[in-house]
Amino acid sequence: MTTSRPDSTARGARRASRSLTVQGLYQWLVSGEDAGAIDGFLREQQAYGRCDQEYFDRLLHGAIRESAALRETFSSQCDRPLAELSPVEHAILLLATYELLHAPEVPFRVVINEAIELGKSFGGTDGHKYINGVLDKLAAALRPHG
Repeated sequence: MTTSRPDSTARGARRASRSLTVQGLYQWLVSGEDAGAIDGFLREQQAYGRCDQEYFDRLLHGAIRESAALRETFSSQCDRPLAELSPVEHAILLLATYELLHAPEVPFRVVINEAIELGKSFGGTDGHKYINGVLDKLAAALRPHG
């Protein structure tokens, strides 16, 4: 009999990568600090040892590098100006949009679900609902065939 432990361990490592990425993007949005300094700080956190470090690097640096294009992509689905988004919602939308565009191996439903969970963990009371609404529309536009 086989167990699903390797897959669940990989999923947990990816989840930890996303969580650290949101923290890093939040820090970047709020402080304007250099991506390298943020990366260095996050690598010192206990959670870094539990994450998929390669995926974390890909997400954090990719989302920061492509932030202008990512904002342009998801803002078309927002019902408010980007300046009115909370930094947490903004960070999660940057992350999820990056994954939808650049991680086709991750099913769009997984991207959305993970973003919703991050919104519940880090965001305001109903922030996860807003994230869900934006990403549902965005996924339909970016990945119309699933």
